[in-house]
Amino acid sequence: MLRQSIVRPVATANRALLQRSFSVAVPRMGEGDTGAPRTTGGGASGDSFTKREAAQEAMYIREKELEKLHKLKGQIGEQRKHLDDLESHIDKLTSEQKR
Repeated sequence: MLRQSIVRPVATANRALLQRSFSVAVPRMGEGDTGAPRTTGGGASGDSFTKREAAQEAMYIREKELEKLHKLKGQIGEQRKHLDDLESHIDKLTSEQKR
């Protein structure tokens, strides 16, 4: 592993605070990695825990997507109501101008 030290010459400061080491080695595990990778085959491979975990994850994702869809449908309804209100207001103004 290659290391470099940078030292600043200051007489009053603590030398340990001024000395920093830099490493150029890449970590072998990424954030969240805990051990050996799981098998990534079809539905037939893997143990029952892996299958149950995948099913629960799929169900959770589906529920979240359904919540988002319901929220979007509500927003579309609100926008449609607003557009209808604006359209009726425009119709009212145009009918008053024709008089």
